[in-house]
Amino acid sequence: MIGTVSEIKPLSTEALMTQAGALVDALPAPGKTTTTVALDFGRITIDGALVLYLFGTPGQQRFLPAWRDLARGSLGALALVDTRDLAASFDALGNLEDLGLPFAVAVNSFPDGPRYQDEELRAALDLLPDTPLVRCDARDLRSSVGALIALLSHLIDTARPPVPVSTESL
Repeated sequence: MIGTVSEIKPLSTEALMTQAGALVDALPAPGKTTTTVALDFGRITIDGALVLYLFGTPGQQRFLPAWRDLARGSLGALALVDTRDLAASFDALGNLEDLGLPFAVAVNSFPDGPRYQDEELRAALDLLPDTPLVRCDARDLRSSVGALIALLSHLIDTARPPVPVSTESL
């Protein structure tokens, strides 16, 4: 998704998948030959005053220290899930909840993936009712931007109003 939406050449840490990796991770989908081994980075300008810096990290629990570092100063997160392996999303969603980071869930659509109703996905992923759930194709610019807009809308809707500063204490 970062490679799709980034206005700059994204930094990518993709590496070839090897047989040794099968001892650590589930077997990849057919045709998948690379995996993110650290993080991806990109940037997209929403308007002249708002720039999103995008960081993509693997969702496995062993990457939680990286998640903690990236969460500092983050406004929110977009969790990309694959209906072909919903269980692979549990660690990532749990990490986001543990970090207290507002997030939206984007269901990445694949032609060979099973189709579920939103209620089924919410139940399977144990999502709170106010967690945005959108469908997207991470390879498609318009679709990916739509998922980011859903996240931004959620962040605006859930933003806490600023605490007023008392002039008496100044």
